[in-house]
Amino acid sequence: MKLKRPLRALGAMSGTSLDGVDAAVVETDGETITRFGETAYRPYSDAERALIRAALGRWPGEPGVAEAAEAVETAHAVVLSGFEGVDLVGFHGQTLAHEPRGRGTHQAGDGRVLAEVLGLPVAWDFRSADVGLGGEGAPLAPFFHFACARWIGADAPLAFLNFGGVGNLTWVDPSKPAPEAEGALLAFDTGPANAPIDDLVAARLGLARDEGGALAASGRADAGIVAAFLDHTWFHRLPPKSLDRADFAALLDAVAPLADADAAATLTACAVAAVARGMAHCPAPPGAVLVTGGGRHNAALMAGLEDALACPVQPVEAVGLDGDMLEAQAFAYLAVRVARGLPTSCRTTTGVPATVGGGVISTPD
Repeated sequence: MKLKRPLRALGAMSGTSLDGVDAAVVETDGETITRFGETAYRPYSDAERALIRAALGRWPGEPGVAEAAEAVETAHAVVLSGFEGVDLVGFHGQTLAHEPRGRGTHQAGDGRVLAEVLGLPVAWDFRSADVGLGGEGAPLAPFFHFACARWIGADAPLAFLNFGGVGNLTWVDPSKPAPEAEGALLAFDTGPANAPIDDLVAARLGLARDEGGALAASGRADAGIVAAFLDHTWFHRLPPKSLDRADFAALLDAVAPLADADAAATLTACAVAAVARGMAHCPAPPGAVLVTGGGRHNAALMAGLEDALACPVQPVEAVGLDGDMLEAQAFAYLAVRVARGLPTSCRTTTGVPATVGGGVISTPD
């Protein structure tokens, strides 16, 4: 698998929003993107989502974890089996718990199972090596973002903002020779993004999301709650840094007295304020912020970012990328880097003291 020729890699991602599994093909040698291939999406059923949600915050061996892992593996096997001509699979699994300075990191789902089911080599367990060496283990997409910046022909610093359940920012200088080069990348989680909003509307209204940000747009943010949110110790830490989905669970308690629309507006304002605060860490002002993930469909979030940031804010589609599939594509790309023995994280992306090549590869018997 360590050939330098481009491989046809299939990546999969199931994010903290718990909506389903994205799958995407990337042809790459692990450095340069040759082309983007076909994509697919498989939503979780209500029963699967309930199993996974019940296991959030739990570790291997704890109640409900095995059932959640089986649901994750089954959903991935279904969507990944629909692709042909694949050399290698990149399987992230479903993050249930993330404590890089504590118990480690836990992604449900076993790559060995998928290797047997699919009959293909599977790269997986991308985060453990980084965490084991003292890194945050997240975010892991920045090396791919560097390749994307090169693919779109960027020659000056820009930023990728992934607005999933948690927000994360990658500042990229594509003029550097490689992603691990000094000054090429800075990456970190900005704070909670869609997760608190999704949890709010699920609990109060039985909805999966604030569709288009319509509920938030009809409300008024509570400035006191936003100010208290920004006083959290998280915002006083220098990057790189990473969050667990549940780290800001108290936000839902803070907005509990508010009406539905005002609560959604407040959580949306918190997500935007976290990004604005994080932008101060960028080594140089980015020429643009390219937004990926579900948050780019939320007009209230996007309008808030445009007002709060001092540079253009665009969905990644504006530069020819696929914001629904970018993270799945990232793990296809990282799978090839694992196969070639190339690094997948470094000091400025996860805080790990030395450049790390994470991930393991399981092959079918």
